[in-house]
Amino acid sequence: MEQFFTITGRNLKIYFRDKGAIFFSLLSMIIVICLMMFFIADSSVEGILGILEQFPGRDAVADEKNAILLVLSWTFAGIISINAVTVTMAVYSVMIKDRVTGKLNSIYTAPVSRTIITAGYMAASWIASVCICTLTLVITEIYGVSQGMEAFSAMTHVQLVGMIMVNSFVYAALMYLLAMAAKTEGAWSGIGTVIGTLVGFLGGIYIPIGSASETIGNLMKCTPIIYGASMFRTVMTKDIVETTFAGLPEEIVSEFRSVMGITLDVFDKEIGITEEWLLLLVCGIIFLVIGVCMLKYSKKTDR
Repeated sequence: MEQFFTITGRNLKIYFRDKGAIFFSLLSMIIVICLMMFFIADSSVEGILGILEQFPGRDAVADEKNAILLVLSWTFAGIISINAVTVTMAVYSVMIKDRVTGKLNSIYTAPVSRTIITAGYMAASWIASVCICTLTLVITEIYGVSQGMEAFSAMTHVQLVGMIMVNSFVYAALMYLLAMAAKTEGAWSGIGTVIGTLVGFLGGIYIPIGSASETIGNLMKCTPIIYGASMFRTVMTKDIVETTFAGLPEEIVSEFRSVMGITLDVFDKEIGITEEWLLLLVCGIIFLVIGVCMLKYSKKTDR
């Protein structure tokens, strides 16, 4: 275990010392914030107000404030979910550099099994993601409260941290597979560019899943990203959705949740947080098993 902790700590130190790596791992989050500030937020708020205005006798000022807070909560949930993708990927840059510079071969010659070395990279990726996603949760919640949001309860915080841990596990395992396939820093950079571009779309952040075509929506549901985003949105928007749409028919509220990707239908059945949590956990385990198989294969080819 001492060897495992040493390798994990070494990888974490290298990542957190590299300010450029941290910045680029958060670049997708920065892009989402900028897009929401200048483009998407206004249209989303207007869409919510358009629904509320169909019902006379409502407080227009309160509705506008609640609509803004709802969009903020929805955006914060998406940011936390995509951070797990980009941060885990950035941490694996350490492994790519080790491979390119020959340090990985030197590490392999040490009296440490490849399994422990691999576990050290994966654990560092997972820990960094959990730390940064939790920090993102704290920062976004503080900002939201300053704008008038209600602070989450202690139980909700526990639930969200658990979600962060599972979501980060999925991408720590998935990004290891991609890192095994990338042989050069250029290839890894190219993969990072593609994923950084797609993650916002696949998570239904730039375009809500209900606004996309059926084909695109089904494609999004074939990736774990949308389920992680939906899981966070369900918890983080629960109270503000109820406040914003208070007094409206349940059918309208349900349709809004579906369009915005707060709830998802799979095979014409709405799935809940528990199903999404289990689905992500299973995906992570599958990716982990495939990674172990790839590691065993690489051992044979190196002989």
